[in-house]
Amino acid sequence: MKIVAIVGSNRKQSINKKLVAFMKERYQEKVDIEILPIEDLPMYNQDDELTPPQVVTEIKKIVAESDGVLIATPEYNHSIPAFLKNALDWFSRVDKVMIKKPVMVVGATPGVLGTIRAQLHLRQILHALGALTLPGNEVLINSALEKMDAEGNLTHEPTLAFLDTVMENFIDWVEKTKKL
Repeated sequence: MKIVAIVGSNRKQSINKKLVAFMKERYQEKVDIEILPIEDLPMYNQDDELTPPQVVTEIKKIVAESDGVLIATPEYNHSIPAFLKNALDWFSRVDKVMIKKPVMVVGATPGVLGTIRAQLHLRQILHALGALTLPGNEVLINSALEKMDAEGNLTHEPTLAFLDTVMENFIDWVEKTKKL
């Protein structure tokens, strides 16, 4: 099963980037996770949507050919980062690659709310794009610096067990949505 991952932060030491890298390694026997280089996308401009830069076409093709999408978002000012929104704007125009695409949302933060506000906004945006967001199963990792080691490996056993369950649910969700 081919899953593409979108990390909503371009920070070198991003907690969410580390989380996705950890998930890629942990679930490699079940899914192939490819992290998309959305940092290469130019800012969306409607003037360019019919003749987008090659990098836009290439990344949209990868999304379109995937079985599902994993999105890891930090929370900036109670919402998703502009960096992530830009990618979703490109994905929603002309050849709309998110329509009926199964999506799993995760978020990690050193704070106490676990990116809940960003995820609420993200789910609203994904609904507008026609994506099939995994219902329930919110992965809101709070106090992430206490739950990860220096390399970014998730070490908190209850969180690991929950993430394992949600990943199994997502794999099932991807299979179910193929029949739609």
